[in-house]
Amino acid sequence: MDERAIGRSGQSASVIGLGTWQLGADWGDVEDKDALAVLDAAVESGVTFFDTADVYGDGRSEQTIATFLRGRPELDILVATKMGRRVDQIPENYVLDNFRAWNDRSRRNLGVDRIDLVQLHCPPTPVYSSDEVFDALDTLVDEGRIARYGVSVETCEEALTAIARPGVTSAQIILNAFRMKPLAEVLPAAEQAGVGIIARVPLASGLLSGKYTKDTVFPENDHRTYNRHGESFDQGETFSGVDYATGVEAAAEFSALAPEGYTPAQLALRWILQQPGVTTVIPGARSAEQALANAETAALPPLSQETLTAIQDLYDRRIKAQVESRW
Repeated sequence: MDERAIGRSGQSASVIGLGTWQLGADWGDVEDKDALAVLDAAVESGVTFFDTADVYGDGRSEQTIATFLRGRPELDILVATKMGRRVDQIPENYVLDNFRAWNDRSRRNLGVDRIDLVQLHCPPTPVYSSDEVFDALDTLVDEGRIARYGVSVETCEEALTAIARPGVTSAQIILNAFRMKPLAEVLPAAEQAGVGIIARVPLASGLLSGKYTKDTVFPENDHRTYNRHGESFDQGETFSGVDYATGVEAAAEFSALAPEGYTPAQLALRWILQQPGVTTVIPGARSAEQALANAETAALPPLSQETLTAIQDLYDRRIKAQVESRW
């Protein structure tokens, strides 16, 4: 699988990475053996980038990655984690002492002395404008705790603020065929600044896989049940903020655009890969089969201009008015 440089950091990532939120919590139950099978299928398919967070299963995702990598010492996998969501979301909590404590915990979970890439995990908006926050992150680098740092954001405005910081290596942002706003300013600004773009929620929480109908029922412990209106965290993380009924109808149209040899999910991933400035896209997977199918997208032929135009038209007609004013 092709790899792309993460901005000017000297690090690189496979164009299809693996998001591991599903392996921790909030997507229904995933057994340990299935989680390890997902990781194995991903690396056997050429994936070299894992994205996790200290809050996914309260550390379970990080620990599962550590267990897997201990059994495969020959692998060269860049592991990115995130920090900041295990405390009250107020700017006053984003200080050096807390960063050290959170970092200590993640290093224990991951079984490493230094973490490849640590990202602020969608903190309160004022955090991105704080010199003290980024000085503290620089200190973590100087102390050898982390190699690089980046941000995970909810809005384009937050991304643009963070990208202007000289030490920021990457910006992780929701980008998919139902969330196109980052294409206008964020991706060009990141490319100019030498900042990598990690595209998350690429399937709009599964909507773009075309598997769901208006009658689909998700488990109670799945955020697609309990966070549809932002009850637990930002609504944009669930179905990209799109009303479920609208999303299901639009997803059916999207599925019909898949060229021969593509699944709808692969169409969604391929669309992201063709956006200038994207470093890697991080779909999650709850089974080895899903991980394999996601990785296979990297070898599919590019989408035609006709297909790209049709996807843009669908977004403009059905989705844009719901999401662009908020994120």
